[in-house]
Amino acid sequence: MRVVFFGTPTLARSILEALVADPEIAVVGVVCQPDEPVGRKAILTAPPTKQFAAEHSIPVFQPTKLKDESFLAAIDALHADVAVVLAYGRILPQILLDRIPGGFINVHPSLLPKYRGPSPIQAAILNGDLKTGVSIMKLDAGMDTGPLLAQSEIELADDETSETLTKKVIELSAPLLIETLKSYIARSISPIAQNTNGASICKLLDRADGKIDWTKSAVVIDRKVRALTPWPGTSTTWMISGKKVAVKILKTVHAGSAPRDIGVPRSESGKLVIDSADGAIEILELQPAGGKPMTGADFARGYLK
Repeated sequence: MRVVFFGTPTLARSILEALVADPEIAVVGVVCQPDEPVGRKAILTAPPTKQFAAEHSIPVFQPTKLKDESFLAAIDALHADVAVVLAYGRILPQILLDRIPGGFINVHPSLLPKYRGPSPIQAAILNGDLKTGVSIMKLDAGMDTGPLLAQSEIELADDETSETLTKKVIELSAPLLIETLKSYIARSISPIAQNTNGASICKLLDRADGKIDWTKSAVVIDRKVRALTPWPGTSTTWMISGKKVAVKILKTVHAGSAPRDIGVPRSESGKLVIDSADGAIEILELQPAGGKPMTGADFARGYLK
């Protein structure tokens, strides 16, 4: 089976690795987003999928325009049987979807039609869901609206983070995708239209989404920290000794006491504690602006003397 893979981040690389490892699958090309500057020095860095493809001598394409004739011709020249898409980062136009005989098979980390869009892993945690899952579907021109080929559920732990849930998605997605691809190419399964009841869309996240509102409940704040770490990260600014101190919040836990002074950090029994609308939250890990990650206890000793 000749497969062209569309995907960009680490999550996509993990699935790409599984496809390459299967002896019945030949990955003939990888399409990903252009290299981007990373870090304070803005070093131009290749996406994880491009790095893996280069290590395995797989042709890489990074088009800025998906309708460009030269890119479409390059896709035609791969003679792929099917395309696989995971976290590529752009909606694919119909002129591209029509190029490959078997179409484009998408791996989406939610139980579609719930959480169509770019941040389903974070959305499941933010909303306190008890379960989510993985959907394998055939792409159409809409946003995650194509017919389904397979689905499998994932239970969320009480302390689930975007990182732990991503690992669960990877572990489930790779074997489910490969099994589904083989059945689909063998025509032993057929796409089934999505039930539009309960359809929802999640947004593209940015840094502004990570600002913490301490007037929210402790449950809501804890979910936000778990969902949005490491990206886009959760942050706040405190007034300490008359100075503004900006920090990233990396890990929290409910402290349980009744709120006293909402949004004001304090040292309590050597711990860094801050009150929300309905209870205190202990900050286990944080990172001051321009500094390194540290424990809440160390921050309390250094800043809240």
